[in-house]
Amino acid sequence: MMLRTWVEGIDAIRARDPAARSRLEVVLCYPGLHAIAFHRLAHKLWHWGLRLPARLLSHIARMLTGIEIHPGARIGRRIVIDHGDGVVIGETAELGDDILIYHQVTLGGTSLVGGKRHPTIGNGVILGAGAKVLGPIMLGDGARVGANAVVVSDVPAGATVVGIPARQVDRRPAGADLLPYGTPCDEALDPGLKSAELLRQQIASLSARLAVLEEERLRERGGAAEAAAEAGRTGAGQR
Repeated sequence: MMLRTWVEGIDAIRARDPAARSRLEVVLCYPGLHAIAFHRLAHKLWHWGLRLPARLLSHIARMLTGIEIHPGARIGRRIVIDHGDGVVIGETAELGDDILIYHQVTLGGTSLVGGKRHPTIGNGVILGAGAKVLGPIMLGDGARVGANAVVVSDVPAGATVVGIPARQVDRRPAGADLLPYGTPCDEALDPGLKSAELLRQQIASLSARLAVLEEERLRERGGAAEAAAEAGRTGAGQR
C-alpha cells in the first residue's frame, strides 16, 4: 500500500509538472514528494501515540524541504506540492485526493482553542502560490484558489476565488481544467477588476462631457464679449 501510494505521488507530479522528465528525477529533485513521504511516517507515529518523535520527524522534514506539515494533519493520495518552499499545513487540516499546492500556501488556524481549527480541502482542489486558507472552513471538490488569495469562508465545489478577502469570480475560463497557480488568466473574471474598469469608464465619460460643457461655456463667454464689444462700437458711432 505504501509503495503504491508512493508511485501514485510520483506519477501525479509528472502529470502536473511538464518539467518532470522521469520518475528518477522526481524522486531525487522534488521536495514536495520528500515532505509528503516524511509526513506519512510522522502521521503514523502521531497516531501510535509517539507524539514527540512525530514532531521531531516533521521538524527535520521542514529543515530539509522548507515545507511544514504537522504530523496530525490528514493528507490524501496523489497530493502534489509544487516548488513547495514556505508551505504550512496545520494540525487539524484535512486534505482529500489529487490536490495541487503551490509554494507559500498556508492552511492555518484562527483560534487558540483546541479542536478543529484548520481547513478541510476537497478532492481536486488547486491552491495558488501564496494563498492563505484560514480557519475550520471547507473548500469543495474542484475549487480553485488564486495566488495570494486569503480565504476565510467556505468555497463551493468547482468555484474559483481570488482576492483579499477571497471572493468568487463569475466563471471558470472555458476549457480550463488545470489553472496554473489557481489563477484565472482572464482578468475580466475578477469582479473587483470589473468594478474598477466600470468606474474608470464612467470617469472618462464624465470627463468628456465636462470638456464639452466647458468648451460651450467658453464659446458663450466669447460670444457675449463679442456682442458687448459690437454694441459698444455701435453706441460710439451713433454719438
